[in-house]
Amino acid sequence: MENRLNTKEIVHWLEHLRVEHRDLDEIIQDLQTLPNVDNMKIQRLKKRKLRLKDMIIRLESELIPNLDA
Repeated sequence: MENRLNTKEIVHWLEHLRVEHRDLDEIIQDLQTLPNVDNMKIQRLKKRKLRLKDMIIRLESELIPNLDA
């Protein structure tokens, strides 16, 4: 049995991840405007945002049909 997600599940996850990615972007921007900015917190959020972007790219590649088949 294959553990791959079907197209509908991938699209659902992509939507969720994109929203979270956008939200993180807004949070980071807001935090950077504060006078006493917590740089460690911003770095953690940026790393999370980068991991989300990697996950988005990976899932998007799952939607590309396998031309070798």
